[in-house]
Amino acid sequence: MRLLIADIIQNNGTISFKKNTLVRVPLRLGDDAFIDRHISEPKATDLVKTMVAFRNLMDVYKVSEYMACATSAMREAENSKSLVKEVKEVGIDLQVIGGSEEAEIIYNSHIEQHLGSKKAYLYIDVGGGSTELSVFADTKLVASASFNIGTIRILDNQDKEETWEEMKTWVKNHTRMFKTIYGIGTGGNINKLSRLANDKEEKPISYTKLKSLYEYLNSFSLKDRINVLGLNNDRADVIIPACEIFLTLMKYGRLRQVIVPRVGLVDGIIQTLIDKTLPSALPES
Repeated sequence: MRLLIADIIQNNGTISFKKNTLVRVPLRLGDDAFIDRHISEPKATDLVKTMVAFRNLMDVYKVSEYMACATSAMREAENSKSLVKEVKEVGIDLQVIGGSEEAEIIYNSHIEQHLGSKKAYLYIDVGGGSTELSVFADTKLVASASFNIGTIRILDNQDKEETWEEMKTWVKNHTRMFKTIYGIGTGGNINKLSRLANDKEEKPISYTKLKSLYEYLNSFSLKDRINVLGLNNDRADVIIPACEIFLTLMKYGRLRQVIVPRVGLVDGIIQTLIDKTLPSALPES
């Protein structure tokens, strides 16, 4: 779970935002949802506690507009409606969004507009329970889809071969008309992989470099990825399936490289709020 608080900047008719505070809490609701289709009482309690903390932070920062979205884990949990009700009682209106809506919010960050207007891009966002894909050409959205392939789902052996095949086919069919197509990768895992591959520099990752990094990381045990490589406990396991998803998409989409702008769903939410509420009487920050 992530909370992003941003300051809105209005300057000579241009509206942008600057990240103020980002809080990340690794609850992993998918560990329950993808196997039992039910979020357990301990995780439900942690969810509500986290939302109380987020609500308090929002109040302290005097947040004027917000949007709270739940994705694949809550989509699949049979008790999601009751959890949404509990969260509403602590002051947050939580929306369980579908895969297509999730993809729409992610690409609403408009990152492709800053990367070259005459190029084609495959926008890839890998989460714990699903992967959102969008194809852009000439800064226009050509197609988008959501697939139940995610890092937690793979770790829990809840990914299905037919879903993998559907994703491969979709990628091939929607990228083959472009002579050259570039990847745009978002999500915590590709951000970390980018830092590891490029020694913290913000450079694109080639297929060869990502494959070498995957083999290197996979040569370590989970314990050594934490103790020797210094990965966080909640990153050391999911980074391996994340590599597998990106490598598969790069292969079947013929991607020469993946650009990692380090944006994601939270950035798309801020941009969605800007589009909905401005230009209006919001004060400059």
